Amino acid sequence: MENIAALISGGVDSSVAVHLLCEQGYRPDLFYIRIGMEDEKELTCTAEEDIELCTATARRYGLRLETIDLQREYWDQVVSYTIDRVRRGLTPNPDVMCNKLIKFGCFEQQVGHLYAKTATGHYADILDMDGQKWLATAADPVKDQTDFLAQIDSLQMTKLIFPLGRLRKHEVRDIARRAHLPNALRRDSQGICFLGKINYNDFIRRFLGERPGPVVEWETGRQIGTHRGYWFHTIGQRRGLGLGGGPWFVVRKDIRENILYVSHGDGTAGICSTEFHISGFHFITGDPWQGHSPVEVSFKIRHTDAFTRGTLVRGVDNTWQVISRLPLQGIAPGQFAVLYDEQARICVGSGEICL
Repeated sequence: MENIAALISGGVDSSVAVHLLCEQGYRPDLFYIRIGMEDEKELTCTAEEDIELCTATARRYGLRLETIDLQREYWDQVVSYTIDRVRRGLTPNPDVMCNKLIKFGCFEQQVGHLYAKTATGHYADILDMDGQKWLATAADPVKDQTDFLAQIDSLQMTKLIFPLGRLRKHEVRDIARRAHLPNALRRDSQGICFLGKINYNDFIRRFLGERPGPVVEWETGRQIGTHRGYWFHTIGQRRGLGLGGGPWFVVRKDIRENILYVSHGDGTAGICSTEFHISGFHFITGDPWQGHSPVEVSFKIRHTDAFTRGTLVRGVDNTWQVISRLPLQGIAPGQFAVLYDEQARICVGSGEICL
């Protein structure tokens, strides 16, 4: 049988993926990727707990477990990307870049190339169509994670195995309980992968500090509060503004003047729109639309459990327009827009939302 590397995190999903591989007769080598900050007690404790659970899973099946330290690579590539985008007033997605550059980039270069396949606990699938392999959405639309994989390339994708792709989350939990896995009842992790229990704003503050500025009502131009730096806020944000008389939504950021514009979101401030533009679109496998325009697509502009239908119109200079069938709230430059075929079966790729 093929030799397989399995990425394991300490969570129930990756452990069940290992369980399913063993049921199929494989004996995968397990790898835990360390990317957290060693000088942070909160993260060190989180990593220790993760490694303990990974070790218990490895012992449960008599498998080899190795910890791969990619902290420096993560900081040089993913954290630097995150800080750069935030400083420019954009909304980054470090988890997307972690998959592309670290889990299936640096790991592949250091270890993964020694194996025929790499298995993960992602909710995604691989579809063979027209002689090519395509990244396909998972059976569980709520847990589908293809949007986090939408920057990988075709070579990375063809080496991947997604044992959970055709399962729903409750089925995964049931398997974990029946198999008596040590993390069967562990809650799913939330937030950015490297932060652990550290607050995102506290993390950004370490690099960019604070820069107080006015919070201005978009419609009237009236200052109604202050903020501590535009980099702590993103378009569409509702919580954490500290303003009375809400709800308030962030609708604009003036980076040069350090002004945060907010609105009650009644539609007059353009908080909702039916179109946006994408730059530098990245195809995972290829162009299923063969250059045609316009075409009907499904898409996501953030990690949600729902796909939105729309029309893709190709423009010049690799900048495209997507026209949504439904109004969209919180379209933030820097976010990845992920495009799918009309039926949301194939994840075609992604590009950054631009102004």
